[in-house]
Amino acid sequence: MNNRLSSRLARLLNLVPFFIANPGMSAAEAAAELGVSTTQLMNDLNQLWVCGLPGYGPGDLIDLSFSEESIDVTFSAGIDRPLRLTSTEATALLIALRSLVEMPGMVDPSAAQRAIAKIEAAAGSAAARATGNGHEAEPEDDVAEAPVTATVRSALADRRALKLTYYSASRDAVSERVVDPVRIVLVDNFSYLQGWCRQAEGVRLFRFDRIDAAIELDEPSTPPPHALDEDSSLELFSGDGSLPEARLFVAQNCVWMLDYYPMDVQKVNDDGSVEATMSFGTLEWMARLVLGFGEGVRVLAPPELVAEVHNRAVTALDAYDTIGS
Repeated sequence: MNNRLSSRLARLLNLVPFFIANPGMSAAEAAAELGVSTTQLMNDLNQLWVCGLPGYGPGDLIDLSFSEESIDVTFSAGIDRPLRLTSTEATALLIALRSLVEMPGMVDPSAAQRAIAKIEAAAGSAAARATGNGHEAEPEDDVAEAPVTATVRSALADRRALKLTYYSASRDAVSERVVDPVRIVLVDNFSYLQGWCRQAEGVRLFRFDRIDAAIELDEPSTPPPHALDEDSSLELFSGDGSLPEARLFVAQNCVWMLDYYPMDVQKVNDDGSVEATMSFGTLEWMARLVLGFGEGVRVLAPPELVAEVHNRAVTALDAYDTIGS
């Protein structure tokens, strides 16, 4: 819900300056340019009619003249005017922009750096006028974007398919796959490409720092309509029915692992321990994970994973006995 509201708010705030810069554009042309459906665009325009300045009476609210054939802004309520930031707001914006620069794929780092330089220069000018010294902040050099990240963003902008070489942590394997890019999202402080994986025939998330190589293909990106849903598969293992599932007993002193691994709690016991399920790629990877927690985690199912953990534990104990003898 929050993702949908944030996305719509950003879109609404951009509609007024967009239509001021493009007066008389048809609904179909505007929807294609903005990447939304015509129905969604008309809903947004109707929403703008009740937005504006405090007072919310005639002369306060945004006013538009729109139909399927033509859209014009007749009163902007000041949204087209430059925003004046307080020092606190400017600082918060600078921190946010610098954070985005460090997240691959979220923004064009050079454009973000230019925005940072302009804000710092404006802040420096204001400070210079206030203190009487003429020193202003010097703009920083452009930040180079990683080639893989640039290729992914280019394919997304050009609406073209991508060939990715990707490391899957759940399978502990590198694979090649063709993906129809949908959008770039931020999940748990990591940036991901959300796209339709033709190999898996489903929406998947590809973490940028695990994309080893990316090639923009000379063919259009054609994700199915349901893949364009903004909340589609934002969970890392969402909808991947091909992955097996482990049922685990997690002792109370290891329950913290639920904050670090994609697990679903099935039962909470009186002593604070839990039973949870977790999808995994290979028996070997999952067995290594479980053994790393010692007696804090025990496999309940499936039987083949129980056997794999048991065999690895016996082998390790035998190795210690051999060393001791």
